[in-house]
Amino acid sequence: MNVMPAPHTTIRAADAYISVSGVSKTFHGRKGAVHALTDINLNVKPGEFVSVLGPSGCGKSTLMMLIAGLMSVSSGRITVGKKHIDAPNSDAGVVFQQDVLLEWRSALQNIMIQAEIRKSDLGEARERAKQLLKMVSLQGFEDSYPKELSGGMRQRVSICRALLHRPPLLLMDEPFGALDAMTRDQLQIDLLRLCADSGVTVLFITHSIAEAIFLSDRVVVMSPRPGRIEQIMEIDLPRPRRLAMREDPKFNQYTRELTKIFQGLGVFREEY
Repeated sequence: MNVMPAPHTTIRAADAYISVSGVSKTFHGRKGAVHALTDINLNVKPGEFVSVLGPSGCGKSTLMMLIAGLMSVSSGRITVGKKHIDAPNSDAGVVFQQDVLLEWRSALQNIMIQAEIRKSDLGEARERAKQLLKMVSLQGFEDSYPKELSGGMRQRVSICRALLHRPPLLLMDEPFGALDAMTRDQLQIDLLRLCADSGVTVLFITHSIAEAIFLSDRVVVMSPRPGRIEQIMEIDLPRPRRLAMREDPKFNQYTRELTKIFQGLGVFREEY
């Protein structure tokens, strides 16, 4: 069965929630200049789940940091919700590969950091935090400390913390990369459930082809450094997504197509 990926549909900047226009990033150090990104152009619709897929060192995490406003661009322009990003974007929720939980605070207290920093209504925030914990099957662990939680449980707490203030944008930097395969599968399902419930726009950084296909509406393929967008692939699979979908012929076709792209870029080499 030959199932070709859906053609990429161009999204106009006027219709985008995230607009990245002509962005490049160069780092300057003792060994000279390192060109991390070059001429990145990307538009993301409101409520869309977009994965940025590429090999280590291609600049995909740098791109996320630029959109978060945690780094400044060397050239180009980024807008989120029509707001020019030139400082940390306080509207975004951010999840890193490491959960960065405070060991002396319980799971619930770690989530509540968001409300305390933002000076939100603490009573209302506490109820939402408990609801989020329930949605990721952590009810009963509200008072547990990070050392009492598994890696997957800690990352669930981190995601809940990022979503506490109902951000319109969720930025995730390889959040499941350090987890075992079974935990990773469950967290992907949990994430999709949370996103469907909130309608949040997601930019997800990953080096896993299968993960990018399973989660995304579109996959942005990055070249090796200096990172540029090599291709954008539409993922035409129904939602809600189920783990069994990974056996679907269309899923396997997307896997083959993305693998072929990376082979062409020299990322995958099959000689012995």
